[in-house]
Amino acid sequence: MPQIAYLGPPGTFTEQATRQLTGGFEAELVPFETVPLALAAVRAGDVLAAGVPVENSVEGSVPATLDTLTTDDPLVAVQEAVLPVQFDLLARPGLALSEIGTVASHPHALAQVRGWLAENLPGASVHAASSTAAGAAAAAAGEFDAAISAPVAIEHYPSLVRLAGGVADVRDAVTRFLLVRRPGALPEPTGADRTSVCAVISDEVGTLADMLAELSLRGINLSRIESRPLRERFGEYRFFLDFDGHVADARIGDALTALHRRCSTVWFLGSYPKADRSPAGVRPSASEQAFEVAAKWLDDIRAGRLA
Repeated sequence: MPQIAYLGPPGTFTEQATRQLTGGFEAELVPFETVPLALAAVRAGDVLAAGVPVENSVEGSVPATLDTLTTDDPLVAVQEAVLPVQFDLLARPGLALSEIGTVASHPHALAQVRGWLAENLPGASVHAASSTAAGAAAAAAGEFDAAISAPVAIEHYPSLVRLAGGVADVRDAVTRFLLVRRPGALPEPTGADRTSVCAVISDEVGTLADMLAELSLRGINLSRIESRPLRERFGEYRFFLDFDGHVADARIGDALTALHRRCSTVWFLGSYPKADRSPAGVRPSASEQAFEVAAKWLDDIRAGRLA
Protein backbone atom coordinates (compact mmCIF):
# COMPACT_ATOMS: atom_id res chain seq x y z
CA MET A 1 0.00 0.00 0.00
CA PRO A 2 1.43 3.44 -0.91
CA GLN A 3 2.35 5.76 1.93
CA ILE A 4 1.33 9.41 2.12
CA ALA A 5 3.14 11.77 4.51
CA TYR A 6 1.43 14.56 6.38
CA LEU A 7 2.28 17.16 8.98
CA GLY A 8 1.56 15.32 12.23
CA PRO A 9 0.96 14.23 14.83
CA PRO A 10 -2.25 12.23 14.28
CA GLY A 11 -5.42 14.08 15.15
CA THR A 12 -4.66 17.40 13.42
CA PHE A 13 -6.42 19.32 10.66
CA THR A 14 -3.63 18.25 8.29
CA GLU A 15 -4.48 14.60 8.87
CA GLN A 16 -8.13 15.43 8.23
CA ALA A 17 -7.22 17.29 5.02
CA THR A 18 -4.88 14.54 3.81
CA ARG A 19 -7.69 12.02 4.21
CA GLN A 20 -9.76 14.21 1.91
CA LEU A 21 -6.90 14.71 -0.55
CA THR A 22 -6.36 10.96 -0.84
CA GLY A 23 -10.02 9.97 -0.72
CA GLY A 24 -9.91 8.36 -4.15
CA PHE A 25 -7.33 5.67 -3.40
CA GLU A 26 -6.04 3.39 -0.67
CA ALA A 27 -3.02 4.75 1.17
CA GLU A 28 -1.35 4.57 4.55
CA LEU A 29 -1.03 7.99 6.16
CA VAL A 30 2.31 8.58 7.90
CA PRO A 31 2.76 11.56 10.27
CA PHE A 32 5.94 13.66 10.20
CA GLU A 33 7.02 16.18 12.80
CA THR A 34 7.56 19.09 10.39
CA VAL A 35 6.67 20.14 6.85
CA PRO A 36 10.34 20.00 5.71
CA LEU A 37 10.63 16.41 6.97
CA ALA A 38 7.42 15.38 5.19
CA LEU A 39 8.55 16.94 1.90
CA ALA A 40 12.06 15.48 2.28
CA ALA A 41 10.45 12.03 2.49
CA VAL A 42 8.68 12.73 -0.82
CA ARG A 43 11.92 13.85 -2.48
CA ALA A 44 13.73 10.77 -1.20
CA GLY A 45 11.02 8.47 -2.56
CA ASP A 46 10.20 7.14 0.91
CA VAL A 47 6.56 8.15 0.43
CA LEU A 48 4.41 8.73 -2.64
CA ALA A 49 3.21 12.22 -1.69
CA ALA A 50 2.62 14.57 1.25
CA GLY A 51 -0.34 16.57 2.51
CA VAL A 52 0.79 19.98 3.76
CA PRO A 53 -0.93 23.25 4.75
CA VAL A 54 -0.21 26.23 2.51
CA GLU A 55 -2.36 29.12 3.80
CA ASN A 56 -4.97 30.04 6.39
CA SER A 57 -7.55 32.76 5.90
CA VAL A 58 -6.89 34.17 9.39
CA GLU A 59 -3.20 33.51 10.06
CA GLY A 60 -1.94 33.84 6.46
CA SER A 61 0.54 31.62 4.61
CA VAL A 62 2.56 28.75 6.03
CA PRO A 63 6.19 29.85 5.49
CA ALA A 64 7.65 26.38 6.10
CA THR A 65 5.64 25.01 3.16
CA LEU A 66 6.44 27.86 0.76
CA ASP A 67 10.15 27.85 1.60
CA THR A 68 10.57 24.08 1.40
CA LEU A 69 8.75 23.80 -1.95
CA THR A 70 11.41 26.00 -3.54
CA THR A 71 14.40 24.32 -1.90
CA ASP A 72 16.15 21.27 -3.32
CA ASP A 73 14.61 18.98 -5.98
CA PRO A 74 11.35 20.04 -7.67
CA LEU A 75 7.96 19.08 -6.25
CA VAL A 76 4.52 19.73 -7.72
CA ALA A 77 1.05 20.03 -6.24
CA VAL A 78 -1.57 17.74 -7.80
CA GLN A 79 -4.59 18.32 -5.56
CA GLU A 80 -5.93 20.91 -3.13
CA ALA A 81 -8.42 20.83 -0.29
CA VAL A 82 -9.95 23.67 1.70
CA LEU A 83 -11.14 22.85 5.23
CA PRO A 84 -13.28 24.98 7.52
CA VAL A 85 -11.31 25.78 10.66
CA GLN A 86 -13.78 25.02 13.40
CA PHE A 87 -12.56 23.29 16.53
CA ASP A 88 -13.92 20.87 19.09
CA LEU A 89 -13.60 21.32 22.83
CA LEU A 90 -12.60 17.89 24.13
CA ALA A 91 -12.58 17.21 27.87
CA ARG A 92 -12.05 14.48 30.40
CA PRO A 93 -15.23 12.55 31.16
CA GLY A 94 -17.44 13.79 33.98
CA LEU A 95 -16.54 17.47 33.62
CA ALA A 96 -19.22 20.02 32.81
CA LEU A 97 -18.39 23.13 30.79
CA SER A 98 -18.53 25.23 33.96
CA GLU A 99 -15.94 22.97 35.61
CA ILE A 100 -13.20 23.41 33.00
CA GLY A 101 -10.24 25.13 34.64
CA THR A 102 -7.41 24.49 32.14
CA VAL A 103 -7.40 24.30 28.34
CA ALA A 104 -4.50 23.33 26.06
CA SER A 105 -3.92 23.77 22.34
CA HIS A 106 -1.54 25.11 19.71
CA PRO A 107 -1.03 28.90 20.02
CA HIS A 108 -2.53 29.53 16.55
CA ALA A 109 -5.65 27.60 17.53
CA LEU A 110 -5.94 29.46 20.84
CA ALA A 111 -5.66 32.76 18.95
CA GLN A 112 -8.56 31.74 16.70
CA VAL A 113 -10.88 30.90 19.62
CA ARG A 114 -9.86 33.64 22.06
CA GLY A 115 -13.28 35.26 21.97
CA TRP A 116 -15.13 31.96 22.38
CA LEU A 117 -13.02 31.03 25.39
CA ALA A 118 -13.56 34.44 27.00
CA GLU A 119 -17.32 34.08 26.59
CA ASN A 120 -17.75 30.41 27.48
CA LEU A 121 -14.78 29.64 29.77
CA PRO A 122 -13.91 33.01 31.32
CA GLY A 123 -12.21 31.47 34.35
CA ALA A 124 -10.11 28.88 32.51
CA SER A 125 -6.36 29.27 32.02
CA VAL A 126 -4.98 28.47 28.58
CA HIS A 127 -1.76 26.56 27.92
CA ALA A 128 0.28 26.26 24.73
CA ALA A 129 0.96 22.86 23.17
CA SER A 130 3.10 21.90 20.18
CA SER A 131 -0.05 21.05 18.19
CA THR A 132 -3.80 20.77 18.66
CA ALA A 133 -3.37 16.99 18.82
CA ALA A 134 -0.68 17.34 21.50
CA GLY A 135 -3.17 19.37 23.52
CA ALA A 136 -5.72 16.57 23.20
CA ALA A 137 -3.09 14.01 24.23
CA ALA A 138 -2.22 16.06 27.30
CA ALA A 139 -5.90 16.32 28.26
CA ALA A 140 -6.32 12.57 27.81
CA ALA A 141 -3.31 12.05 30.10
CA GLY A 142 -4.93 14.20 32.77
CA GLU A 143 -2.49 17.12 32.48
CA PHE A 144 -5.29 19.53 31.55
CA ASP A 145 -9.06 19.53 31.84
CA ALA A 146 -9.74 20.08 28.16
CA ALA A 147 -8.23 20.79 24.74
CA ILE A 148 -9.16 22.81 21.67
CA SER A 149 -8.59 20.37 18.81
CA ALA A 150 -9.46 19.36 15.29
CA PRO A 151 -12.65 17.26 15.03
CA VAL A 152 -10.63 14.21 13.92
CA ALA A 153 -8.71 14.15 17.23
CA ILE A 154 -11.49 12.37 19.12
CA GLU A 155 -10.85 9.29 16.96
CA HIS A 156 -7.35 9.09 18.41
CA TYR A 157 -8.29 9.99 21.98
CA PRO A 158 -11.58 8.15 22.62
CA SER A 159 -11.23 8.63 26.38
CA LEU A 160 -12.18 12.29 25.87
CA VAL A 161 -15.71 13.59 25.31
CA ARG A 162 -16.80 16.41 23.00
CA LEU A 163 -18.25 19.24 25.10
CA ALA A 164 -18.62 21.66 22.19
CA GLY A 165 -18.22 21.61 18.43
CA GLY A 166 -17.90 24.29 15.76
CA VAL A 167 -15.75 26.44 18.03
CA ALA A 168 -14.36 29.48 16.18
CA ASP A 169 -14.27 33.26 16.46
CA VAL A 170 -14.29 33.67 12.66
CA ARG A 171 -17.04 31.41 11.40
CA ASP A 172 -15.81 31.35 7.80
CA ALA A 173 -12.12 30.71 8.54
CA VAL A 174 -10.54 28.09 6.27
CA THR A 175 -7.15 26.51 5.64
CA ARG A 176 -5.94 25.42 2.20
CA PHE A 177 -3.89 22.22 1.89
CA LEU A 178 -1.94 20.74 -1.02
CA LEU A 179 -1.08 17.18 -1.97
CA VAL A 180 2.51 17.37 -3.22
CA ARG A 181 4.58 14.75 -5.06
CA ARG A 182 7.61 14.42 -7.31
CA PRO A 183 7.24 15.62 -10.93
CA GLY A 184 5.39 13.29 -13.27
CA ALA A 185 2.21 13.19 -15.33
CA LEU A 186 0.06 16.14 -14.31
CA PRO A 187 -3.67 15.99 -13.56
CA GLU A 188 -5.76 16.47 -16.70
CA PRO A 189 -7.26 19.96 -17.14
CA THR A 190 -10.85 20.23 -15.89
CA GLY A 191 -11.73 23.82 -16.78
CA ALA A 192 -11.70 24.63 -13.06
CA ASP A 193 -7.98 24.52 -12.31
CA ARG A 194 -5.31 26.48 -10.48
CA THR A 195 -1.65 26.88 -11.40
CA SER A 196 1.03 27.77 -8.83
CA VAL A 197 4.47 29.15 -9.58
CA CYS A 198 7.29 30.95 -7.79
CA ALA A 199 9.37 33.56 -9.58
CA VAL A 200 12.48 35.57 -8.78
CA ILE A 201 12.78 38.91 -10.55
CA SER A 202 15.64 41.37 -10.81
CA ASP A 203 15.81 44.31 -8.42
CA GLU A 204 14.98 46.94 -11.03
CA VAL A 205 12.24 49.53 -11.45
CA GLY A 206 9.03 48.10 -12.89
CA THR A 207 9.99 44.41 -12.97
CA LEU A 208 7.13 43.31 -10.71
CA ALA A 209 4.61 45.26 -12.78
CA ASP A 210 6.08 43.78 -15.97
CA MET A 211 5.76 40.24 -14.58
CA LEU A 212 2.12 40.76 -13.60
CA ALA A 213 1.39 42.35 -16.98
CA GLU A 214 2.25 39.04 -18.64
CA LEU A 215 -0.74 37.52 -16.85
CA SER A 216 -3.06 40.47 -17.40
CA LEU A 217 -2.34 40.66 -21.13
CA ARG A 218 -3.50 37.03 -21.47
CA GLY A 219 -6.67 37.48 -19.41
CA ILE A 220 -5.40 35.35 -16.52
CA ASN A 221 -6.99 35.87 -13.12
CA LEU A 222 -4.35 36.16 -10.37
CA SER A 223 -5.87 34.76 -7.17
CA ARG A 224 -2.86 35.09 -4.85
CA ILE A 225 0.53 36.77 -4.71
CA GLU A 226 2.98 36.71 -1.82
CA SER A 227 6.63 37.56 -1.40
CA ARG A 228 9.21 35.65 0.62
CA PRO A 229 12.83 36.80 1.08
CA LEU A 230 15.69 35.04 -0.62
CA ARG A 231 17.70 33.81 2.34
CA GLU A 232 21.05 34.09 0.61
CA ARG A 233 20.52 37.62 -0.79
CA PHE A 234 19.10 40.30 1.51
CA GLY A 235 16.65 42.64 -0.20
CA GLU A 236 15.67 40.19 -2.98
CA TYR A 237 12.44 38.22 -2.96
CA ARG A 238 10.63 35.24 -4.41
CA PHE A 239 7.04 35.85 -5.51
CA PHE A 240 4.53 33.04 -5.10
CA LEU A 241 1.68 33.29 -7.59
CA ASP A 242 -1.58 31.36 -7.87
CA PHE A 243 -3.77 31.93 -10.91
CA ASP A 244 -6.75 30.36 -12.64
CA GLY A 245 -6.03 27.88 -15.42
CA HIS A 246 -3.97 24.80 -16.26
CA VAL A 247 -0.52 24.59 -17.81
CA ALA A 248 -2.12 22.70 -20.70
CA ASP A 249 -4.22 25.80 -21.53
CA ALA A 250 -2.71 27.88 -24.34
CA ARG A 251 -2.94 31.17 -22.42
CA ILE A 252 -1.25 29.65 -19.33
CA GLY A 253 1.52 28.02 -21.35
CA ASP A 254 2.12 31.28 -23.23
CA ALA A 255 2.30 33.22 -19.93
CA LEU A 256 4.70 30.72 -18.35
CA THR A 257 7.12 30.94 -21.27
CA ALA A 258 6.98 34.74 -20.97
CA LEU A 259 7.72 34.55 -17.25
CA HIS A 260 10.62 32.20 -17.97
CA ARG A 261 12.09 34.77 -20.36
CA ARG A 262 11.48 37.71 -18.05
CA CYS A 263 12.38 36.26 -14.61
CA SER A 264 15.77 35.08 -13.39
CA THR A 265 14.22 31.90 -11.91
CA VAL A 266 10.77 30.29 -12.19
CA TRP A 267 9.61 27.25 -10.22
CA PHE A 268 6.55 25.48 -11.59
CA LEU A 269 4.66 24.27 -8.50
CA GLY A 270 1.75 22.51 -10.15
CA SER A 271 -1.57 22.67 -12.01
CA TYR A 272 -4.44 21.00 -10.20
CA PRO A 273 -8.24 21.10 -9.80
CA LYS A 274 -9.49 23.90 -7.56
CA ALA A 275 -11.15 22.70 -4.37
CA ASP A 276 -14.33 24.66 -5.06
CA ARG A 277 -14.40 23.52 -8.72
CA SER A 278 -15.27 27.07 -9.84
CA PRO A 279 -14.57 27.43 -13.58
CA ALA A 280 -12.01 29.97 -14.76
CA GLY A 281 -13.48 33.00 -16.47
CA VAL A 282 -11.81 33.41 -19.88
CA ARG A 283 -12.39 36.41 -22.14
CA PRO A 284 -12.88 35.58 -25.85
CA SER A 285 -9.47 36.91 -26.91
CA ALA A 286 -7.76 34.49 -24.48
CA SER A 287 -9.78 31.38 -25.33
CA GLU A 288 -8.23 28.20 -26.69
CA GLN A 289 -9.93 28.84 -30.04
CA ALA A 290 -8.50 32.37 -30.23
CA PHE A 291 -4.97 31.04 -29.64
CA GLU A 292 -5.46 28.30 -32.27
CA VAL A 293 -6.75 30.76 -34.88
CA ALA A 294 -3.89 33.19 -34.19
CA ALA A 295 -1.29 30.40 -34.39
CA LYS A 296 -2.69 29.20 -37.75
CA TRP A 297 -2.67 32.76 -39.08
CA LEU A 298 1.01 33.11 -38.14
CA ASP A 299 1.85 29.72 -39.67
CA ASP A 300 0.19 30.79 -42.90
CA ILE A 301 2.20 34.00 -43.00
CA ARG A 302 5.46 32.15 -42.43
CA ALA A 303 4.55 29.63 -45.13
CA GLY A 304 3.77 32.36 -47.64
CA ARG A 305 0.10 31.50 -47.85
CA LEU A 306 -1.12 35.05 -47.10
CA ALA A 307 -0.52 38.16 -49.10
